[in-house]
Amino acid sequence: MPNRAIFAQIIIPVPVPGTFTYEIPISMVERARVGQSVIVPFGEKKLYTGIIASLTETPPEGFKIKSILDIADDRPTITPKQLELWQWTAAYYMCPIGDVYKAAVPVGLRPDSQSKVLPVREKEPSADQLGSDESAVFAVLTRDEEATIEQLAKITKLKNIIAVVKRLVDKGFALITEEVRESAKPRRTKVVRLSDRLADADMLNRTIALLTVKQGQALRWIADFLGADAFRGKTVQMKIALEKVPTTPTVMKSLIDKGLIIEDTEDTLLPDTSCGIQGINELNQYQQQALDEIHKQFETLQTVLLHGITGSGKTEIYIHLIDETLRAGKRVLYLLPEIALTTQIVQRLKRNFGNKVGVYHSKYSSTERVALWRNQLYGEHPYPIVLGVRSSIFLPMDNLGLVIVDEEHENSYKQFDPAPRYNARDLAVVLAMQHKAKVLLGSATPSLESYFNAKQGRYGLVELTHRHGAAVLPEIEIVDTKLERRKKLMKQCFSQTLLSSIDNALSKDEQVILFQNRRGYSPFLECTECGYVPKCKHCDVSLTYHKGIERLVCHYCGYSVAAVTTCDHCHQSTMRLAGFGTERIEDELKQIFPQANIARLDTDTTRTKHGGENIIRDFQERRINILIGTQMVSKGLDFGHVSIVGILNADNMLSFPDFRAYERSFQLMAQVSGRAGRKDKTGKVIIQTSNPENSIIRQVVANDYQAMYDTQMAERTQFFYPPVCRFIYITLKHRDRQTVEDGARELFGLVSKVGGITPLGPTTPAINRIQNLYLMNITIKLSKADTMQSKLGLQQAIDFFLQLPKYKNVMIMANVDPM
Repeated sequence: MPNRAIFAQIIIPVPVPGTFTYEIPISMVERARVGQSVIVPFGEKKLYTGIIASLTETPPEGFKIKSILDIADDRPTITPKQLELWQWTAAYYMCPIGDVYKAAVPVGLRPDSQSKVLPVREKEPSADQLGSDESAVFAVLTRDEEATIEQLAKITKLKNIIAVVKRLVDKGFALITEEVRESAKPRRTKVVRLSDRLADADMLNRTIALLTVKQGQALRWIADFLGADAFRGKTVQMKIALEKVPTTPTVMKSLIDKGLIIEDTEDTLLPDTSCGIQGINELNQYQQQALDEIHKQFETLQTVLLHGITGSGKTEIYIHLIDETLRAGKRVLYLLPEIALTTQIVQRLKRNFGNKVGVYHSKYSSTERVALWRNQLYGEHPYPIVLGVRSSIFLPMDNLGLVIVDEEHENSYKQFDPAPRYNARDLAVVLAMQHKAKVLLGSATPSLESYFNAKQGRYGLVELTHRHGAAVLPEIEIVDTKLERRKKLMKQCFSQTLLSSIDNALSKDEQVILFQNRRGYSPFLECTECGYVPKCKHCDVSLTYHKGIERLVCHYCGYSVAAVTTCDHCHQSTMRLAGFGTERIEDELKQIFPQANIARLDTDTTRTKHGGENIIRDFQERRINILIGTQMVSKGLDFGHVSIVGILNADNMLSFPDFRAYERSFQLMAQVSGRAGRKDKTGKVIIQTSNPENSIIRQVVANDYQAMYDTQMAERTQFFYPPVCRFIYITLKHRDRQTVEDGARELFGLVSKVGGITPLGPTTPAINRIQNLYLMNITIKLSKADTMQSKLGLQQAIDFFLQLPKYKNVMIMANVDPM
């Protein structure tokens, strides 16, 4: 056993820069490896699960070193390539590596003092399955229903409490979760395996000879089904065994009672979406040309942008590339911008690749995500294809060959809060470089950043300009709402043209999608007498009215109050609804078309684990006639019977105070328009606007992405805006308005001295108070040539500012490459 001290740099999931040095006890030195999870004390009383980032024999000088308490798992939690990606992410997005750790790793793999622990009541442990420490903790959980790890430590007096809890979780008797919710319970299925007593075929044969005929037949069938792995602990689902074995549950139970068959439960990572595997479809002429061009571009470039119009069959090209990658013995990461999209794509991929597809996103419980993480890291049968949203970029992905980023323009790939504020599309390129893999970015309306990189030769560019099969682009009609109102033809927020088109579609048993990028019933209430608008008491925003719950809700902090009919300012009963959200549109349509089945797809209706999946499935199976949605309905959904798409208010998007407003408006309108006429029917799109001559609307009508790109790039180049340069938004927050305003001016002076950057501001944002914190912004422009060096100087200026006594409580948020 080594007799020298070893020290480890530990990553801890706290928002503090850098790593922390701990001594590894002599008894643990031989087990310690980079990437392992360890239990460490932090501060006076806290315990955290950290990750070993590096090991050294050189102790740090000048302060006392604490020791790690335990090694949580002898196997690494992350790979060297994951650690490299974390370090790059922390440096590029200007955040502590502890924040990257917290965002990347499921909570079940990083419990701390405040983590809540729940018992799994579906599985009762036997006396020999738990050690004494584990039994003590499980007894507390059974009695109290739930407890934090800190509470468990106080009650049980155990010093290694996190390690004990982790063993309970690994055995399936407890669940670690950040919040108590039904969806966090693990999905488990009963399995059976041969007992260790049946060590080989001879022992199995001798045992069968001593059993009844039916018992022997059942045992023989299970052994034959499991094959050579029968004696190595392989399992078969109980329901499959009961379906296939020519016997009864009573016989199975007798084998279990005799100890010849062991009954257990295992994590089930995916819902049962199994279907018959079918061959991969042949590509049409244009798809095959695009695929050949992608192959050619991949010969010299790592990243290729596939610009294919809506309905051109980009997914079929993805499937062919996935098949080629699997045949080469490599794995695939398939990124989507929205959880709601995974259902359709999973079904398509499973038809082609069966159970080779794993799914990873936040609607799965912590237990399910931990199971997939471990399966990919050191499971016997890791998924060759992983499908997921932005957090999937941090999964352990050995032998990666291809990363697909579908709908790459979507701002859902950007993490806004909390840190790290990364963009999964851009991290996909970094990840692929580490693995020497290829990246395919796909979109009908590429981001200006990606298209600019393609035009500059950094990415390959492949165009796909024909819709698949007999489908043609929809007819687009513009309705001037200003003129319609003057003629008194508007009914609430619906033009006569839109209503008659909806009525015509319903009479033909066709479907309709309506797009309104505001959720809730009404954006705000307003007094017609004095103009008073109820606002959030914590944020500088108006409260949105939600009719379903009869409350006014803040969409920034969640504060809510009962809906009011009397003005708080002039005390008159003159409050009226102003504007339309998706909930109000649904309500109005049910009155106009009472015979139609109408549903909404927004964040309010998709909060539950399978909420979005159920709505999309019902619409796909034509149980819903009209689907009203926010930008969720624009994200790559494929429906075959949609003949009408209505964009209810194009002006809201176009007038948004952001330099990307026109680009985003084009993308949203073009994408939602692409949901119409997806098969052999010509769809129709109706855009309602008070400014029909707007250049973006005309470009959407003409489906002219190139014109939009050219006009927007001319402006961006003139004013030195992304993608010509890079942006960093620095936001200061504090409870006192004067402190944050003074601090913004002080910080602006400091960052102005940093070379290679151009600071703008400080400015007061449109919403200058959120959750009782006042905000000020500084915008940083920097060239692409020396980004990392400029960021280093910028970070040093921020660190110096935070050391000033007057501003030590000011919070600073850096948003690199904001969307």
